[in-house]
Amino acid sequence: MDSFLFYFKEGLFHVLDWNAYDHILFLVVLTVPYLISNWKKLFTLVTVFTIGHTLTLAMSAYGVIRVNSSLVEILIPVTILITALYNIFTAGKKNRNQKIGIHIFAALFFGLIHGLGFSTYFKMMTASTDSKLLPLLEYTLGIESAQIIIVLVVLIVSFIGQSIFRFSLRDWVMVISSIVIGVAIPVFQSALSNINF
Repeated sequence: MDSFLFYFKEGLFHVLDWNAYDHILFLVVLTVPYLISNWKKLFTLVTVFTIGHTLTLAMSAYGVIRVNSSLVEILIPVTILITALYNIFTAGKKNRNQKIGIHIFAALFFGLIHGLGFSTYFKMMTASTDSKLLPLLEYTLGIESAQIIIVLVVLIVSFIGQSIFRFSLRDWVMVISSIVIGVAIPVFQSALSNINF
């Protein structure tokens, strides 16, 4: 039980760490186009994102892939920027939420990239353990729980913004996605300046 709580909390607070807010930014732009009534689609996307995340964590932990952390630090803000720009260009379009296949593929692919961002930390945590499977599942459960918390907060804030302050969904998506772009660009620029191939 102590082991479960340790890895669960590490996964939970690794996502909810305000000093490493890139994961939060991605979840914000992933969630903001959806209404509470679309929760099934949204939670499917988040779970697929977690699956991708877990796959790269597992491959890294077992030495199947090696990670160039400088490249990953660039790719993570790129996933945020792509998702935010997609939101802006598709905001208010009726067929946007019908393209679930493209969204699922993108969530899986971007999950693979974000998982690489956590892989070095996870490898350090599990370096002294023989079996990495159980810690991986416990850590992943913490990550998924943190992501659900963030998604619920974004859905509630979106509901308040649209029902009390009367933002249209289109305007809300464009404003929030633009703010996220404004935050993600300096992260990308910083990662680019620190690149080390």
